[in-house]
Amino acid sequence: MRSVYLDNAATTYPKPEAVYQAAESFMRDLGGSAGRSGHARAVDTGRLVYAARAGIAAMIGADDPLRVVFTKNATEALNLAIRGLVSPGDHVVTSSMEHNSVMRPLEALRATGVSYTIVRCAKDGTLDPADLEKAITPDTRLVVLNHASNVTGTILPIGEVAAIARARGLKLLVDAAQTVGRLNIDVSQGFDLVAFSGHKELFGLQGTGGLYIREGIEIDPLCYGGTGSKSSELQQPEELPDRFESGTLNAHGIVGLGAGVKFVTSTGIDAIRDHEVALLEVLCEGLGRIKGVTVHGPVSQRARIGIVPLTFEGISTTDAAEVLDARYGIATRAGLHCAPAAHQTIGTFETGALRVSVSYLNTEEDVEYFLNCLEAITG
Repeated sequence: MRSVYLDNAATTYPKPEAVYQAAESFMRDLGGSAGRSGHARAVDTGRLVYAARAGIAAMIGADDPLRVVFTKNATEALNLAIRGLVSPGDHVVTSSMEHNSVMRPLEALRATGVSYTIVRCAKDGTLDPADLEKAITPDTRLVVLNHASNVTGTILPIGEVAAIARARGLKLLVDAAQTVGRLNIDVSQGFDLVAFSGHKELFGLQGTGGLYIREGIEIDPLCYGGTGSKSSELQQPEELPDRFESGTLNAHGIVGLGAGVKFVTSTGIDAIRDHEVALLEVLCEGLGRIKGVTVHGPVSQRARIGIVPLTFEGISTTDAAEVLDARYGIATRAGLHCAPAAHQTIGTFETGALRVSVSYLNTEEDVEYFLNCLEAITG
């Protein structure tokens, strides 16, 4: 049976061969702990970790690689930013297309005296910046917005929102878990904090992610402990990245991530994006010919990243996903995708959706195979 992986919004698979090679080579041939010793293996590990940090910084237009802090995933990065920046009495503005990695920290902080407003997006997941601006109050300190929805793939207007935030003296946190590596991002546009995933479109290993923190932004750590620096002091170091990287780093994961970053950089984000849009056009054109299938999200494929949620007449989304997997070897994801507010926005909260998500390493043949199999299921 053929195997086709279309669950790349969860984690990309396969990875570029260089990623596998880099991680395995590190574990077999190097194996040091960055910043923890002065021997050659530790020093060489530190150089590889810094190279990954520098590659990500260059990709997002950050001048100082040390402002890129590694975390275990984008969720931890978002928690670090939100919980480290917001205090009782503060107000936060966000959108109805956010992931639970934003919604749940905000809800938890409500008990401490933090308030938040969810700005309703349109049914296709788009956001009118004017609606967001109306939600700002005198107590607003932070705006949190995803760059692209993990449910519909809708690209949100983070540049316009950044201009509003700057004009109002607010901090902007961008959830770029789905977009770093597939869309151009320039933090000089006014993005104060950017959370990213290492194992999605940067093609790194699971257990990698991070947070860019603009110079001048002061936030409290989530975790305190050994950093390999200022070990004689009981206070946490102030310098980045040590302030936020307590404990032994996931060095083999970061080395693999560094190889993924090199792959994306050498391929070119514009080339990656063009390939993705071409796949989306084949996918959505084919879906339009299959009876009983509803495609949610933007009509224009340039308005979304490589994510397409579907619902069906006569078959549940979970049953469709199970049949696609068991009978045809196609991996997709059905359900609410850890983003119930987004599903409420697009009208699929009761049914969930079957999410098809492509990456640069998918082919048109993969998409055509999926379309043929889906038609056999729903026809």
